[in-house]
Amino acid sequence: RCYLMDWSHLDSTAAIMFWKFDLNNTSHIDQLLDREGVTLRELMEEEDVLQECKAQNRKLLLFLSKDHCMQELVTLITEEPPADLEEKTRFKFPNIACELLTSDVALINDKLGGDESLLEKLYHFLEQEPPLNPLLASFFSKTIGNLIARKTDQVISFLRKKHNFISLVLNHIDASAMMDLLLRLISCVEPALLRMEVLNWLNEERLIQRLTELMHTGRDEERQSNASQTLCDIIRLSRDQANQLSEVTEPDPLLAVLESQENVAELLKNMFEGERTEASVVNGTQVLLTLLESRRSGLEGLMDLYSQGCERSYTVNSSILRAIEPHIKDFQQLLLNPPTRSAILTTVGVLEQPLGSARLHVARLVASLLQTCDLSICQEICRLNTMDLLLDLFFKYTWNNFLHLQVELCVASILNHSVHTDLQNPGLQNHEERPLFQHCRLVQRILGAWEENDKIQAEGGRRRGNMGHLTRIANTVVQNLEKGLAHSQINDLIKELPEDCRGRWESFVGETLRETNRRNTVDLVSTHNLHSSSEDDDMESPFPNDLSIQQAFSDYQIQQMTANFVDQFGFNDEEFSEHDENINAAFDRIAEINFNIDANAAAFEACCKERIQQFDDCEEEEDIWDEKEINYATQIKVNLFTEHHLCLCTDPGWTASFGETEVSSSSTWAGSPQQDGEGLQDTSWASFTEFQPFSR
Repeated sequence: RCYLMDWSHLDSTAAIMFWKFDLNNTSHIDQLLDREGVTLRELMEEEDVLQECKAQNRKLLLFLSKDHCMQELVTLITEEPPADLEEKTRFKFPNIACELLTSDVALINDKLGGDESLLEKLYHFLEQEPPLNPLLASFFSKTIGNLIARKTDQVISFLRKKHNFISLVLNHIDASAMMDLLLRLISCVEPALLRMEVLNWLNEERLIQRLTELMHTGRDEERQSNASQTLCDIIRLSRDQANQLSEVTEPDPLLAVLESQENVAELLKNMFEGERTEASVVNGTQVLLTLLESRRSGLEGLMDLYSQGCERSYTVNSSILRAIEPHIKDFQQLLLNPPTRSAILTTVGVLEQPLGSARLHVARLVASLLQTCDLSICQEICRLNTMDLLLDLFFKYTWNNFLHLQVELCVASILNHSVHTDLQNPGLQNHEERPLFQHCRLVQRILGAWEENDKIQAEGGRRRGNMGHLTRIANTVVQNLEKGLAHSQINDLIKELPEDCRGRWESFVGETLRETNRRNTVDLVSTHNLHSSSEDDDMESPFPNDLSIQQAFSDYQIQQMTANFVDQFGFNDEEFSEHDENINAAFDRIAEINFNIDANAAAFEACCKERIQQFDDCEEEEDIWDEKEINYATQIKVNLFTEHHLCLCTDPGWTASFGETEVSSSSTWAGSPQQDGEGLQDTSWASFTEFQPFSR
């Protein structure tokens, strides 16, 4: 229907509002542009100049695109402003100039990308002697990067004519903006055919080899670091784009060089030639770790290791491994004689000889190499007795959780490797290979460290910081001893232990470890015992650990969430455009969490009824809008001060219970963990038949 309304009585009011709020106001920039002799600096003084530019103010764009204005804008971002200006305002105009040039307005892009004199003026910035002003370098990189994306053909054609372009960029690699410029050349060129042309051009310019050369021990540390980061980013970008661009059949030439045995060997030579500095070791090892990336690192990598196996791991190019193998002995030497570091003050006292980044990166490298399941690599690690050295460091640096995690990954890799026809378990092959259980004396070390810690605590001392990881290592041994892929070998080695040691181990597994696992289980009881476990605080580092009991319970509480959870809350898809493939991963994993609380089922149900009152049609109806006193009486206890880490089980049979802990396991490597098909109840609560923390 159409309704006719009389608006005449609003005329005077509307007029007052119109003039009061100046709705017909002409832009002040338009007024300036109407004035004869207006300068670019005057316009740049206006607060809304960027807004007007991006709003496609035609009059402003025509002024900015004039030759003298474009020349001045480029000059501002490429030449140092006068040193006598106040520091607060010295880079004001260069910053505004950069924003105007990169405002992604077609008229400005066309002018800047189509005028070779402007491109020459920009390029001249690279011809300065290092070091570049870092702020101006960022303006330059941003401007060129925008042109690469918007005026690709013109800019790439211009740069390819400059035979010294790559040399100049690498000459200024100490400026991080030059890293960004190189990565834009690799990732921002479209279409795919033109991108391949650019990659071939960069390969002809020997970009990878020249970046690798910058990793030499004699180079400046800042250059080494940026060269290392650039190589790592190129590896990840190239692999990601190779997976996404299915229409491109030609292999990425830069990635091919990076993964070649020749280039990896050259990288290792540069790392170890001359004086071995911590910077060269760390930066070079970071590139190797990126080349070896087969799964996520850290705790997530540990989860993958427990739940997958060699069969499902990313296949590392064998040329990388063959190049690394001869240098394992050099990394071994770094564990024995690391670069010198001065003493540091920590929260637990003065550390006279810190572990150092070099040795930590070596530990990470060994863990990554073991995860490749390569027979020759594993044999070399065993031959050199590398694991024995890492275990020495594990028990020496009791407060370094970063090291503890890497050693745990190493032990888990050795014990969880699948037995193939051509690959026996690398840690247990034979007595000559100095196996984990004989030469490294893993069982004796676990028992000795545990007994020593108990003694320290009995005397009123602080619990050692590596006990959480030691618990998980012990559980991994027990699981493989019970029913692992190499359980018969492990059983034989346990039987060969001295009688007193074997008795101590059996007592430890049956009593001490069982009780520790029980305490580490989520305990849903009344709150009066909330702080009773404070003496179990793991104190492994000043920072919270990866997996806490509290987090596990939080994950349980939301396990009914499904993969479409995000869609139901109206998030803007554009905000997650860079993570589309991973957005639901966390919620997919939540659905796999199960708990076993048979011993406390009644207490749990009572607790749930008090915390969440469900709708029941059988009960007397009541007004849901009536104001009531909300009771949040806490009936839940979560052992926040017990072991920071849950016992990670490699088998669905390894359950966490409130009664006596049954230890039974079968190798997960033989197949994927099975989920209980009867997990959902009519009440929409999860089943607690089995506890499988993060079984993926």
